[in-house]
Amino acid sequence: MNHRPLPESILRRETRMEVLKMRKRIVGHAPTTPASTEEWLDLEKIASVEVTSEDNALPIEAALSLKDTQGWRAAEPGVQTIRLIFDQPQSIKQISLLFVEKEAQRTQEFTLRSSSDRGKPFQEIVRQQWNFSPPAATRETENYAVDLSRVTMLELTIDPDREHRTAKASLSSLRVA
Repeated sequence: MNHRPLPESILRRETRMEVLKMRKRIVGHAPTTPASTEEWLDLEKIASVEVTSEDNALPIEAALSLKDTQGWRAAEPGVQTIRLIFDQPQSIKQISLLFVEKEAQRTQEFTLRSSSDRGKPFQEIVRQQWNFSPPAATRETENYAVDLSRVTMLELTIDPDREHRTAKASLSSLRVA
């Protein structure tokens, strides 16, 4: 088979790329978290909290505080639930979770749900699994842009060890905006 080279005019046209006809704009990245701590809701002032277990040295208030702290940890292994009960219905646009595990390799699953009627019914926002594998994978940071209105309860359920059921649930921080 005899192949002839393409004429020069066709080669020039093909190398100019047809994408030149495409309309486009270069835009900056939208922030994934509020710009300052003033935008996060002060959960200590606007909500009460229920928790199924807590280590006295690492209480739930530490994970909900706007200050950097050690976070919360359950007193015993197994699935744990943290429930925020808002004094007044809230509009929520952002939820940020931080989990840290520096010691044990484990697979964690968490479920985040909300309710606009004091828990009847709950709507699932997200269900996520994460493999902690120290020393490399020790932090799980999740930031969710949401559009939730009239939220009366926010519930986080943590299954800290899907395989062995021996790990204690922990949460470094939970922020809501």
